[in-house]
Amino acid sequence: MSRYKTKPVDTSDDLAQRDVVLSFLGAQAKVQKTGMTFPQNMPEESWERIGTNLRELVNSSAWWLADWLLYGEATYGWRRYKEAIERTGLDYQTLRNYAWVARRFEHQRRRDSLSFAHHAEVTRLSPPEQDYWLRKAEQQKWSRNELRRTVRASLAVQSDTAELSPNAGDEQQEVPRIDTSAAAERRQQKVTTLTIELSAGQLDHYSKVAAAHGLPVDKWVTQVLETADRQTA
Repeated sequence: MSRYKTKPVDTSDDLAQRDVVLSFLGAQAKVQKTGMTFPQNMPEESWERIGTNLRELVNSSAWWLADWLLYGEATYGWRRYKEAIERTGLDYQTLRNYAWVARRFEHQRRRDSLSFAHHAEVTRLSPPEQDYWLRKAEQQKWSRNELRRTVRASLAVQSDTAELSPNAGDEQQEVPRIDTSAAAERRQQKVTTLTIELSAGQLDHYSKVAAAHGLPVDKWVTQVLETADRQTA
């Protein structure tokens, strides 16, 4: 007779995890830790919906992990990262990055239609600038990379404008945006021709910056000049 007793396998965690996944994916696909299988002749609409829900699951899990880490930091102190690394298998810097993003966006400022990565792209900006660019990304349906390119182009323009304006450092910088005020419309009605000489390299560079703002280069130059005018007024 064997001296050893077989201990029942506790599958409660696995079942709980499966229930969470099924709440996102539905019951058609069969999920395991090592993969997913699909029934034959599954409707294309169902396959598309599973892809969309997987995207939401990945995005949500980043926020969940970040908030879980912040709770541990606030509640358990210095042990938080040691335990988090052990529990998640993620490295210290990755966990720090998650927490850094979550700490800068209160729950009410997080946008469901945008990914965690979208929010990460604007964390270094001030809260009003963060909200402005995330709203633009939401409205224009920008990808994370499109948001990154546009923000970087805008910051480059802002930096160039600050160098042109001697008083720029004394005033609070606005988030660059297209001026749609009545005053701007009146200014646009007075047409004046201005000739600017640029090298081929400069023209190519400014054309790319203008395209990032969704503008032809001439209208973008006009916008830059108007911004400089408002800052020196």
